[in-house]
Amino acid sequence: MDRLKQIETFVAVAQRGSLSAAAHAEGIAPAVVSRRLDALETRLGVKLLVRTTRKVSLTSEGGAYLEDCQRILRELADTEASVSQGSLHASGHLKLGAPAGFGRIHVAPLLRSFLAEHPDITADLDLSDRTVDLVKEGYDCTVRLGMLADSNLVAVRLCEMPRVVVGSPAYFQQRGIPRDLRDLASHECLMLANQSGWDFTTNGDSVRFKPHGRFLCNDGAVLHEWALAGMGLAWRSLWEVGADLRRGQLVTVLDAFAAPPVGIHAVFPQRRHLPLRVRLFLDWLKENYNSPRYWDKDA
Repeated sequence: MDRLKQIETFVAVAQRGSLSAAAHAEGIAPAVVSRRLDALETRLGVKLLVRTTRKVSLTSEGGAYLEDCQRILRELADTEASVSQGSLHASGHLKLGAPAGFGRIHVAPLLRSFLAEHPDITADLDLSDRTVDLVKEGYDCTVRLGMLADSNLVAVRLCEMPRVVVGSPAYFQQRGIPRDLRDLASHECLMLANQSGWDFTTNGDSVRFKPHGRFLCNDGAVLHEWALAGMGLAWRSLWEVGADLRRGQLVTVLDAFAAPPVGIHAVFPQRRHLPLRVRLFLDWLKENYNSPRYWDKDA
């Protein structure tokens, strides 16, 4: 209890900038605050705060210690809340990230239904194709598609998603249907800027085809629209074009050469215990993504 009080007092002083402000907020005398800080620094054997009559400032050791203390207190509060309110009750704020296109269709609607079931949780969803720094920017987790770069982050695979070559019936009526990878050379391929190629599998080996065509864009949603308009072939994920395939607006080709599906992951900072609200949201995504009925419905 003494250790916890010392940590709580240290965090309060660091956040409020003075001993008197922290003492006033807790309803105790400044002398008590001072004794707790002295005891904490003595126990740790390091100076955490530089104190003057007007203000306090963190030492370099104090700054590093403050981050860990804040995390510990947050996790303690989450744990106590989940126990006192029941195992399925969660509260607090979620800061989430996802790629713009995928997040708009397959994260935002699920977040909406998740929040409806957990009214004590609030959320901030950032839809962006940039790779965010989860630790520095304070994200609880982000959804990422495809291969993951090596890092000290933790990743949970939510599901797998095939990629397919698609075109409109009007395009195939005009240009014919490719039956082999070599046939792609005579087709108009809709290219994503800076994409190294389209991946396929033939005779058990991975093959990368470098597409060529007159139409290039850095936005996958535009390539999708161009394919619907009959402008050429596009290599897109099934999450994006599934509804169009069911409606007959797009048709897949070269399915026998499809590369292995890519992973859809949730990525979060290294933590021994994830807050209950994060665990429940990840379970919510996995439950939906792994249901065949979810992908069979129109977006």
